[in-house]
Amino acid sequence: MKNFSTKYLKSDIKSGLVVFLVALPLCLGIALASGAPLFAGIISGVVAGIVVGMLSDSQLSVSGPAAGLTAIVLAAIASLGSFEAFLLAGFLAGAMQIIFGFLKAGVLSNYLPSNVIEGMLAAIGIIIILSQLPHAVGFDEMHEGDYFYINATGEHQIFQTLSNMVNYIHPGALIVVLASLAILIAFMKVPFLMKMKSLPGALIAVLAGIAINEVFKLTGSSLAIGQDHLVSLPIPESMNQFWSQFSLPDFSQIGNSEIWVVAITIATVASIETLLCIEAADKMDPLKRYTRTNRELKAQGIGNMISSLIGGIPITSVIVRTSANVASGGRTKIAAISHGVFLMIAVITIPFFLNKIPLASLAAVLLVVGYKLASPRIFVHMWKNSRKFQFIPFVITVVAIVMTDLLVGVGIGLAVSIYFILRGNVKLAYFFKKDKHTAGETINMELAQEVSFLNKAAIKQTFAHLPENSEVVIDASNTIYIDYDVLQLIKEFANDGSRDKNISIQLVGFRKEYKIDNSTTHVTSVVSDNEGPVSPDKVVNGTKVPSNILKVTELALSTI
Repeated sequence: MKNFSTKYLKSDIKSGLVVFLVALPLCLGIALASGAPLFAGIISGVVAGIVVGMLSDSQLSVSGPAAGLTAIVLAAIASLGSFEAFLLAGFLAGAMQIIFGFLKAGVLSNYLPSNVIEGMLAAIGIIIILSQLPHAVGFDEMHEGDYFYINATGEHQIFQTLSNMVNYIHPGALIVVLASLAILIAFMKVPFLMKMKSLPGALIAVLAGIAINEVFKLTGSSLAIGQDHLVSLPIPESMNQFWSQFSLPDFSQIGNSEIWVVAITIATVASIETLLCIEAADKMDPLKRYTRTNRELKAQGIGNMISSLIGGIPITSVIVRTSANVASGGRTKIAAISHGVFLMIAVITIPFFLNKIPLASLAAVLLVVGYKLASPRIFVHMWKNSRKFQFIPFVITVVAIVMTDLLVGVGIGLAVSIYFILRGNVKLAYFFKKDKHTAGETINMELAQEVSFLNKAAIKQTFAHLPENSEVVIDASNTIYIDYDVLQLIKEFANDGSRDKNISIQLVGFRKEYKIDNSTTHVTSVVSDNEGPVSPDKVVNGTKVPSNILKVTELALSTI
């Protein structure tokens, strides 16, 4: 297996175990929030881990049921009339993703600014913390993966749940989460525990949570956590019942146009979410590797086709699982594959034991993951080490994702980032030594290497604000490209636009193909109001140049 190294085997398997603990309730919760059978979430989790993990080029990304698609899946199952019809849409969506891969659509991820990716990671960290706080205190009104749900009254589900949880704190769950957090922090801070690389602190925290709750039950304490606050995995009573949990797509509806609309929607959204996660995973990678995104789209497509063929819901690369993988020491794709293997073995062999796990213990694991993603140090780092045009889009991306959803938030952050990029480009059209100019002095405008249509507005504004009676030298000696519209603007101003302000203009360094006469001085209204004498012109390089232009002071300017 490419890039596989045995030196990471132990840490990868340990990380896979931690990701399995995180993924288990997510698989069930996302299926529940999507209106699909609970086992459909398990199926997609196993396929995502094993199949996509093996085919993916990413060494750190972990795939699973798509939290960002819950609303789409819920609406699609209802509108299509059956889960089997929806599975056909998922199968076709997978085929479309493979086509996207061959069309090299993965290149889109290269155009995502790093500040937007950083903001996305921090926002996901905040969302993880907000969504897990209710589970931490035993208030499980919101399903796992239902991160971005906004109800009919327009209230964000997370904030509504947070406001309600205060009245429903379960003391037993609170004890479990505090104990689990203490264990997790100890494994990160206590020296001898930190050296125990083969023993994941998350596993010990979960086992401790089970033990504490079992003691509460045995003693008949009111602190005992009920089944509503534990993992709830379906347990088949026979092999026939187990196999009945798998479903096949209804291929008889291949001609249904609604199926194709849903398929296109799923393929598009799932691909965008995957590309976002892959870019984030590469950014988190301690070994600084890069993923071939076109291959990733093909891997996701194959995974979605297989998942849909056996009754699973749509798959994407998932930031929560990926973040947990990196935080737990995962370094190769063995971690993602092993998490899928653990998931498959556990649901087949020990579902009754898994159903003893308190959601509060799993919440503790995710709270630590969320804190690492949204640590205050990240905000301080972004503030100190970036300019405002990088920090502002970062913060806006964070707020937008938390207040809306992943794709909308990233879109807003991207728009703000593009605005600052365009604004920066506009300011780089030309260079002055001084910011302010007074009437009568010489102004040297040195054009940048490339002057595009984006710079037209800035140059136009500059021409409009030039002081009267100025002497202006526009130097294009260092330019490689000047947009046609900008050239026309310069020509028009040189020939006509400077008349009203009595501005003298000299054009220098313009290429022949620009069709502008170099060394030609455009003098307008140099005769005074009282018709006084005008200084004689002099000849420079065979061209008449008014004496006032010869007084131009050369300004030290540099191009970027």
